[in-house]
Amino acid sequence: MPKNLYPLLETINDPADLRQVPRDQLRELTDELRAYLLDSVAKTGGHLSSNLGTVELTVALHYVFNTPQDRLVWDVGHQTYPHKILTGRRARMATLRQLGGLSGFPQRAESEFDTFGTAHSSTSISAALGMALAARIQGEERHAVAIIGDGAMTAGMAFEALNNAGVADCNLLVILNDNDMSISPPVGALNRYLAQLMSGQFYAAAKNVGRSVLKNAPPLLELAKRLEQQAKGMVVPATLFEKFGFNYIGPIDGHDLDSLIPTLENIKQLKGPQFLHVVTKKGQGYKLAEADPVAYHGPGKFDPSVGLQKPAVAPKTTFTQVFGQWLCDMAEHDKRLVGITPAMREGSGMVEFEQRFPARYFDVGIAEQHAVTFAAGLAAEGLKPVVAIYSTFLQRAYDQLIHDVAIQNLPVVFALDRAGLVGADGATHAGAYDIPFLRCIPNVSVACPSDENECRQLLCTAYEQAHPVAVRYPRGAGAGVAVQLGLQSLPFGKGEIRRQGSGIAILAFGTLLHPALQAAEALGATVVNMRWAKPLDTALLLQVAANHQALVTVEEGATMGGAGSAVTEALHAAGVLLPVLQLGLPDVFIEHGDPAKLLALQGLDAPGIQASIAQRFAELLAPRARAA
Repeated sequence: MPKNLYPLLETINDPADLRQVPRDQLRELTDELRAYLLDSVAKTGGHLSSNLGTVELTVALHYVFNTPQDRLVWDVGHQTYPHKILTGRRARMATLRQLGGLSGFPQRAESEFDTFGTAHSSTSISAALGMALAARIQGEERHAVAIIGDGAMTAGMAFEALNNAGVADCNLLVILNDNDMSISPPVGALNRYLAQLMSGQFYAAAKNVGRSVLKNAPPLLELAKRLEQQAKGMVVPATLFEKFGFNYIGPIDGHDLDSLIPTLENIKQLKGPQFLHVVTKKGQGYKLAEADPVAYHGPGKFDPSVGLQKPAVAPKTTFTQVFGQWLCDMAEHDKRLVGITPAMREGSGMVEFEQRFPARYFDVGIAEQHAVTFAAGLAAEGLKPVVAIYSTFLQRAYDQLIHDVAIQNLPVVFALDRAGLVGADGATHAGAYDIPFLRCIPNVSVACPSDENECRQLLCTAYEQAHPVAVRYPRGAGAGVAVQLGLQSLPFGKGEIRRQGSGIAILAFGTLLHPALQAAEALGATVVNMRWAKPLDTALLLQVAANHQALVTVEEGATMGGAGSAVTEALHAAGVLLPVLQLGLPDVFIEHGDPAKLLALQGLDAPGIQASIAQRFAELLAPRARAA
């Protein structure tokens, strides 16, 4: 009979069970939880390093606080696998990030313990503040806790929330999960003691009484403040958080339960905004992930005993790799080029660019708004900025895109990675809306390459323009078209007919050109590679419309306001009356799953496109069917 590897963990079906575990058994529980987490993610793929680093913190939070009555808000959300395991979802971890399975991020619809959906960075403090003030308004006694990473603290929204929270009359705890530094062993014990002391009732009361007694003697009050600051300064970093009105505590070792639990218990008794600085290590407990947390940030399936291995067969070139190579080649050609990323160097394919052109590489942190206005400032001085940004993250800089780039008509290139459905990351990361929200902005153009080589060529075209241009491309590999390594551009705003048919013409925007071509073979339809959602190739559109009885638009983006809408608007403006079928993403949020399956479910694979056209235009296709 196989040995039960997780005897204690399997007794935990919710945090109420966890709170019944004796303190002296919690270390055993965290060991089992970490082992279960590693084994689970190795089988499904997913975020690993960040989750291994939050095991003890998660256990301590659920052990001390009365969840879900007390609210935990996780930021960014990809470190919540231990939270999911401890809140009744252990048995479903095998379905993680799969169609119909568990989300890789917190979801309110998934569990009452997921108090707020988070997947984009730096939202936790704002949300938790709202929950804390709601509790006060409703006359309820409950705690609100925001757990935010050091990377997420670089975003302006986090500081906006801190600024508001520091003057709000509510009980809010912000935990900074700092996994980019370590605590030296010699100061560990003293650090733990002072953290508990500074979070204790006596310290808080003494500080408040001292201030009230000395408020009428300003020189003495100032002296007391200086002494307090010097006492803290012996073991903690200088901090601006108390300037925001928070009581700052820490830093403490986020893997030491004997430090975490007493400190949290003390903080639980305090009133007003509290700030706890916790230091953790990404990949904690798995040596390979500790050594290379970036590689193990979001691995696919792997054998934990061996670690990540290079695939036996070289994978197809991805669009991200095409962009990275183009960026380096164009930078070599034009010294004005500068590359900008909001904390997505690896994800956006900019590692080589940073190595080769460090003076022209800028990682601005998780600060999308700043990234776009920063690019505008560079462009205003004659440089040629390229902002590498995920489609879903550009949404966060929409105001800056309009006011700072478009109104001033500055030549910024936006390389929009992850356009369309992204698969396992789900609705929060899907690039479904960039065509609608970009094409309505004056001066902005939008290119939709159909394959890898066309992506490189359209990036060249975009770079040549004297106004802002976005080039949108999906995650992963395309059709496998060989990439020509020159810096050849394509005509601006022009499409091409890829297949000549009759009766029905399919106008494809982006990589769905290829399933459209397959569907057209069975239907005898014309296929047009439109290439540009804006400006639309109106001349080509009207030419095709004049020679066909119906049009079909296909795009991997929202149909409402998308490229298909641009086609119908252009036809209407020209006084052309022609039936148009718009195929794309519907007006719903599409959840996580295999990208190919998701596209098929939306009818955007070749059989789906063919079926939709056959159903809508059955009468037009009937004569052809009878002739066949």
